[in-house]
Amino acid sequence: MAELFAYTDGACSGNPGPGGWGALLRAMDGGTVVKEKELKGGEAETTNNRMELLAAINALESLARPSTITVVTDSAYVKNGVTGWIHGWKKNGWKTSSKKPVKNVELWKRLDEAQRRHKVTWEWVKGHAGHPENERADELARAGMAPFKKKKSA
Repeated sequence: MAELFAYTDGACSGNPGPGGWGALLRAMDGGTVVKEKELKGGEAETTNNRMELLAAINALESLARPSTITVVTDSAYVKNGVTGWIHGWKKNGWKTSSKKPVKNVELWKRLDEAQRRHKVTWEWVKGHAGHPENERADELARAGMAPFKKKKSA
């Protein structure tokens, strides 16, 4: 049976500023890629953290049926949030331990819902460190951001 992976990344030009997200989904069988799908998108005015979240959300939401998947992200914010912090936030009515509203709460709720359908393992990798799939996710995120970047005049 094939193993499923999603490599996700977000990018932002300025923070806030135009941003993009990218996801590379791969089904692997014995080290061989048997299926691959690339996703990307962006927004005109956003933050890096929002783009990192949207990359993971869109990867999980793109799966047609409940799946066992490993999501690989270079965002400690996403990995720590979804594997740890989110449990306390939900208990506290989506407030942080200092009783402040959780930032990007609508995206955290969407990610929580998206992962509930699947058996997800979360892995963190160092970004911009030559990890081929993470580099591809970064390229997709930059491509997703491209339509929203202001063109430099000549």
